Amino acid sequence: MQLSDKVAIVTGGDTGIGKAIALACAREGASVVIDYVGDATPASVVVKEIEGLGGKAHAVAADISNEGDVAELLQQTIARYGGIDIFVNNAGIEQKQPFLQTPLEVWNKVIAINLTGTWLCSQAAAQQMVRQKRGGRIINISSVHEDLAMPTNAPYCASKGGIRMLMRTIAIELAQYGITVNDVCPGAVDTPMDAKLESDRPEYAELLAEIPLRRMAKPEEIAGLCVFLASDAGAYITGASYVIDGGMTRQSGSL
Repeated sequence: MQLSDKVAIVTGGDTGIGKAIALACAREGASVVIDYVGDATPASVVVKEIEGLGGKAHAVAADISNEGDVAELLQQTIARYGGIDIFVNNAGIEQKQPFLQTPLEVWNKVIAINLTGTWLCSQAAAQQMVRQKRGGRIINISSVHEDLAMPTNAPYCASKGGIRMLMRTIAIELAQYGITVNDVCPGAVDTPMDAKLESDRPEYAELLAEIPLRRMAKPEEIAGLCVFLASDAGAYITGASYVIDGGMTRQSGSL
């Protein structure tokens, strides 16, 4: 098992990609803390699923854009499992609107959760990892849109571009402590969030036509890359963005 005796926190770990990452880490031996906001039921279901696999899991309600909530998330993890080895910044939102009509409140909300939340969680996790003196892994679930423009989604793209430069910068600062920092950059992923898209056959067909492999990623495929980066096999990788998009960004604009 690649993550035996490790402790992992996964923000937004109650659904979609986050749920797949939490389950994958647990299957590889990690004790997992699932951060969620709102209804506790989905997080409880994931905890029970992990426990059913013989693993250890705990759910904590925490708004990652709130510094106090982030501190509480770390404190509960340390109290329960003794430390933190892996932090996955997965929680994020998007609100599509044309740039000319996007209100400031939408910009502020997206940036607060996607970028400021990643900053707060990464800093809190890194501070604890430095205290522990055994290194660690910070993995950001970014997006192909940290590099690829997406009209009507300016706040989201700006947040992901910000995550890229945050990752690159702190990877250099934290290397001396044995802490690696990397981005995982999915393209289209088959999650409950995309159910509406999949029901719109013309729009869905148009999306698949942009992907050379002609399908969306499975959440488990994103999770597998995260496990690799969190494992000993990924120990010499830091400051990198891993695109996992079925070739979409290589084809986009190629005609």
